[in-house]
Amino acid sequence: MTPTTSAVAPAAFAALCAVVFSSQSLAQSASAPPNEITVTANRVPTAIQRTGSAITVIRSEEIQRANPVSMVDVLRRVPGLDIAETGGPGSTAVIRIRGANAGQTLVLLDGVRINDPSVGSGEFDTSMIAPGLIERIEVLRGPQSALYGSDAIGGVINIITKRGRGAPLVGVQVEAGSYGTLSTIGSISGSTGPWSYAASAVAQRTDGFSRYGYRIGRIESVLGPLESDGVERLSGFGRVGYDAGTGVRFDIAAVGSDKRSNFDAAFGASPDTLSFSKERFSQITARAEIDTLSDALTHSLQVYANRSERQYFYSYGRSASPSERGDFVGDRYGVEYQAIWRLQQFGSLIGGARVEKETIDTFNRSLVPLGARFRDQASDQSTSSLFALWQVPIGERLTMSFGGRYDKVTDVEGFATWRATAAYAIPETATKLRASAGTGAKAPTLYQRFSIYGTPGLEAERSTGVDAGIDQSLFGGLGTLSLTAFANRIDNLIDFSSGPKCSVAQSFGCFFNVAKADTSGLETSLNLTIVEGLISTNLAYTYLIAKDAVTDLTLARRPENVGRLGFQITPLPGWLIEPSLIGVSERFSGLNETQKLAPYARFDIYTEYAVNKTFKVYGRVENITDAKYQEVRNYGTTGRAFYAGLTATW
Repeated sequence: MTPTTSAVAPAAFAALCAVVFSSQSLAQSASAPPNEITVTANRVPTAIQRTGSAITVIRSEEIQRANPVSMVDVLRRVPGLDIAETGGPGSTAVIRIRGANAGQTLVLLDGVRINDPSVGSGEFDTSMIAPGLIERIEVLRGPQSALYGSDAIGGVINIITKRGRGAPLVGVQVEAGSYGTLSTIGSISGSTGPWSYAASAVAQRTDGFSRYGYRIGRIESVLGPLESDGVERLSGFGRVGYDAGTGVRFDIAAVGSDKRSNFDAAFGASPDTLSFSKERFSQITARAEIDTLSDALTHSLQVYANRSERQYFYSYGRSASPSERGDFVGDRYGVEYQAIWRLQQFGSLIGGARVEKETIDTFNRSLVPLGARFRDQASDQSTSSLFALWQVPIGERLTMSFGGRYDKVTDVEGFATWRATAAYAIPETATKLRASAGTGAKAPTLYQRFSIYGTPGLEAERSTGVDAGIDQSLFGGLGTLSLTAFANRIDNLIDFSSGPKCSVAQSFGCFFNVAKADTSGLETSLNLTIVEGLISTNLAYTYLIAKDAVTDLTLARRPENVGRLGFQITPLPGWLIEPSLIGVSERFSGLNETQKLAPYARFDIYTEYAVNKTFKVYGRVENITDAKYQEVRNYGTTGRAFYAGLTATW
């Protein structure tokens, strides 16, 4: 990191805070913002104004302006999230919500869990989903296991794919830029009579840069020129739906993604290697809904299946061919029933059940010399769940919800979770006060239980969390300010270490329940029109304290301050300019406050111009100041990079 960049980050955070608190004093003149709908906060479409949960909705237009190769850039707009990529777009990207571990963030695709069963801690690599397939993203923060079961300790990210509506719409997007990057996206959507349809296809490639050591002087001065680690990805999506307005609806959707990427061993005498991976993700879902009792009771049934496949070809030298191969396959399939009973002035009651099975198969073989393929692990577990949620209005201003769930995993002690929320509207000042409290849980993964390092008797990780906040409309509806304070306690964390808890055969270590963590902080978001039709701004800022409750040391890769400030400037009709600043304070890449990383600020700019109703040209520059920084120690990040593209819609 350059000295100028280190100095910019604290100044940037001061500026962000100044904007927030100066805006607070003007909030009383506001009128109510428009009612946006969320499907994630209460498992059914609900006006955000009536929810007591902390939730952020990322709309399609924001996704379209982000990097089409990576979903990570658009998620950086959400307060409460911390994201780390191990070497640029296409590399493994992990997301943490409110300081929880990556595996404690539940990721859904159209409401279906896609956390990878074959990964040690069960997280999902978001680089597998191309932004070109996505219509919107909803991020629900805080413990949500009462609604969604295991893994939802930090929160839930629901990725919602495109749907067809109205007249046929065809779209094409092409982009090219730095690091040999090329991206092409094609889509079609629409409806005819009771039928709707949507399909997208994405092809992307980039030469990239070295995952290990790129633009890190102390590494490049020793190793010399580093080889580039490229990515190639093909993704596709399709959906067909039926709704004739008779109270019977169904749709079928399928998603597939195939990625080949190079990576580095990142250790030993030759950390810059020719290793590569082949990864695939696929999912198919079918959902049917029936309205009964004069639309007062709706039944829905969803069946689903998804598979995550990863093949790693390991090389242990700068010029050596891969000498070892590891295969990991995780399958999930299940069925879920949900009923919605609309009780008029008594609100709505949601109840349901789910049965799901996960399997994992892992293999290893030597490639030099070619050896036999050995199965390291083959195991499975099933989860049975019951859940209920009552959302009830109390008078004209107060809406409350009460939910509970019970999950039972094969040979793991069952766990019950609960959640309560409250939202209080003050229409005179266009204010919403909200609060929520609940518990979360995460069942041990198949790898943690049955691998060579596993402990079959592991218990579920547990958490308790609370938050309280305010959503305030500004300047007669020209802006919205949100402030949320939160605190979480996570117990029974699964840790990995060697010691007397491990068997004689586990000389390298094993998994066991021991750790505890406390997280607390403040989330802020601001959307404000400064000059109507000309300048607007948006801000996301998170202050986080994340501590190991046993040692009182800061948890790894949890920065205390993370913020993003962006402006949207429209100097002429059809012309948009969007500069943005991301700032991250110092943090520790290693455990026990080791491997300190310096703070950084990164400046980007995006611009687009609508030539006519059909064509739009755009360009963006990433890291304008060429700041040197690291998200994970020793892993490279982009230098100054230029991209340009064209979209056509008809």
